[in-house]
Amino acid sequence: MRLYLVRHAQSEANVRKILDTALPGPPLTELGRQQARDLAERLGGEPIAAVYASYATRARQTAGPLADALSMEVTLLPGVQEVSVGDLEGRGDQEALELYGKIVGQWLDGRLDVPLPGGETGHDVRKRYVEAIDGLRDRHYGSGEAVVVVSHGGAIRFGAEWLAGNVTSEIADNGLLPNTAVVRLDADANGGWHCSEWAGISVGN
Repeated sequence: MRLYLVRHAQSEANVRKILDTALPGPPLTELGRQQARDLAERLGGEPIAAVYASYATRARQTAGPLADALSMEVTLLPGVQEVSVGDLEGRGDQEALELYGKIVGQWLDGRLDVPLPGGETGHDVRKRYVEAIDGLRDRHYGSGEAVVVVSHGGAIRFGAEWLAGNVTSEIADNGLLPNTAVVRLDADANGGWHCSEWAGISVGN
């Protein structure tokens, strides 16, 4: 089983460079809609069994052209939404961005109990994200096909490292995932995952 974790295409909030995590969130830009069509061309030839997306408008709009190309419906998947920033929602000022970075940096050091102000802790994000992906594994493992999940940069960055032991901080912290970047995870026979590609870069053992 292959799992393609895809960051959504460019949204209006990306252009404004603000923290935007509340649902349903803003739509894609015109460039974002083109990126979604390009994603459909890139993955449309893969043996894909299902296309999932978070409940965010930008994720659903990104997944739509791929699902259409495969004559499928987009299935909404609870648990893979972006990290909730709480009181920092809608802010793009330096103070807010630095506070966000400081807190999630503590998550990376293993302090998952630290909350974003009015938002989630690392434990909250890990529990919901891992449970969502475990559910997909239960549903699709053994099919020999691929599953696509369109979600969000922060959720993918943390989720992939929690799921796959070979995703190191050196890989995951190498800048923000670009819009429509793909992280490929391959299911192993022991119930785990192995990352083979990170945004177009091959990942070793």
